[in-house]
Amino acid sequence: MEPIFSTKITKIKGKEVFERDDTLVREIKLELFVNEKRVGALMATPVDQEALAIGYLMSENIIEKFSDVLSLKLLNDGMQVRIEAKVNEANIHKLNAEGVVISGCGKSMTANIDPEAIEAKVIKSDFCLSAQKLSYEMSRFYTECPLYEQTGCVHTAKLFTDEKTYFIGEDIAQHNTIDKVVGKAVMAGVDTRNAFLMVSGRLSSEMVAKAVMHQIPILASRTASTCLGLMIAEKFGLTLIGFVRGDTMNVYRHAHRIVMEEA
Repeated sequence: MEPIFSTKITKIKGKEVFERDDTLVREIKLELFVNEKRVGALMATPVDQEALAIGYLMSENIIEKFSDVLSLKLLNDGMQVRIEAKVNEANIHKLNAEGVVISGCGKSMTANIDPEAIEAKVIKSDFCLSAQKLSYEMSRFYTECPLYEQTGCVHTAKLFTDEKTYFIGEDIAQHNTIDKVVGKAVMAGVDTRNAFLMVSGRLSSEMVAKAVMHQIPILASRTASTCLGLMIAEKFGLTLIGFVRGDTMNVYRHAHRIVMEEA
């Protein structure tokens, strides 16, 4: 299934009214099956579904590492992912198998959570990033983002692992974009403990919790953090940065990982 489709719309521009073609993004219910059991569904954009499934299940602490995955199949015209894997059965039972995680925010271990409920380690990574590098990458954040360029209707996440390697996730839901880039990274054998993550939306508790679950040391956005997002970052050692615009930024917590380049 293609992630976009075209339709006729009525365009109003000033006093002009005319018909034109427009491009919209698709939204599907992606069903997840683990070891033949339905564990839930995600409202998502039909692109990178396998990576989304892996990232989501790792965010929920159901799959510990990608090497635990024995098989991964995309079926039903891209609307179903079936996985055989070694899993944490206790955490599978915490998910509502009949429920759907909606495209805005939803019920999960990383959604609307208390900092005390997060099953993660404090981030100990020595990874550092220059403020200049962060500003540069934010200035070109939407490059190579085809769905955003075509529709303007998706969130974006980028996970950078070194000077030449990064992963892009696009989806109607911000939390899905993080799961997509993390899924892509772990499927490629990348260690997310030495990476930095940039997202298009606010730094809410769910976004921050997902970064913490994957031990990503730096999370940045052009927008602000919420209070709970800040509290989670503080507790788990995450460098949290908002309002990255031009050469300015707000480093909310753990600023020691952001360094200045010498002139």
